[in-house]
Amino acid sequence: MSETTHDGAVSSPRSPDDGLSPAELAAKYGLSQSGARPPLPEYVRQLWGRRHFILTFSQAKLHAQYSQAKLGQLWQLMTPLLNAAVFFLIFGLILKAGRGMTMTMYIPFLVIGVFLFTFTQSSALAGVRAISGNLGLVRALHFPRASLPISFALQQLQQLLYSMVVVFLFVLGFGNMPTWSWLLILPTLALQFVFNTGLALILARMGSKIPDLAQLMPFVLRTWMYGSGVLFSIPLMLRDRDVPVWVVDVLQWNPAAIYMDLIRFSLIDGYGSENLPPHVWLVALGWAALLITVGFVYFWKAEERYGRG
Repeated sequence: MSETTHDGAVSSPRSPDDGLSPAELAAKYGLSQSGARPPLPEYVRQLWGRRHFILTFSQAKLHAQYSQAKLGQLWQLMTPLLNAAVFFLIFGLILKAGRGMTMTMYIPFLVIGVFLFTFTQSSALAGVRAISGNLGLVRALHFPRASLPISFALQQLQQLLYSMVVVFLFVLGFGNMPTWSWLLILPTLALQFVFNTGLALILARMGSKIPDLAQLMPFVLRTWMYGSGVLFSIPLMLRDRDVPVWVVDVLQWNPAAIYMDLIRFSLIDGYGSENLPPHVWLVALGWAALLITVGFVYFWKAEERYGRG
């Protein structure tokens, strides 16, 4: 019933919910916060439920990437090939970066390095724009936001798989015949894809809050490329120089160098295990496990903030 106050005003009857906090009200009526971050296991389940979307979205992005160019999808092969040609001219012929290797070994070495580093480089650049470059989609639809950086990393994997045809032609063209070791490229590419996905997740969260990161990343990635042995063999180049051993170890154990050298070891005759750091497969597995674990949890923790503000 209504109550009359001392000044004659009529007040509304007290509600049984008066005095309850928002959290208590939500618990009482079974309500949940709109856009709240789900628990990690539930988030993984939601992602698995969107697996068809992730695959289809990555394929659509791949086909649309060069849709305005006359040569279309050929640019997927021509871009890294042209980069390899420029690097060979400058570093291979002029600066002699292939010292210690014959030209028939150095050219496949360089092509593999350029294609494999481009895989990681493109995944990083796509990841940093995964959220900030798709705000319309993020704000319009409800879905696990990790779908975007994962789909972009998957797009780059598909592009690399097409490009591997060119890599095989170069390897075969310079006298390297298929052996059982060629099968090692499958686990290597799988580990590199997992690493790239973790990297894309980390950069996606950072890029969603720091728009200028997209402008900075090309410089960071270029520095990473020069320090990863894309253009030269790290142990051969530094063997006769006054460089501390720990510097050589850091350069060889960086993940980009690990995955490139494993592919080179698999495909190039004469590129033996002496060019690889100790326990190389364990290191490759460790980098992939570390990045995907840290990247996924780091991205998930900001799930409810993407597309806001």
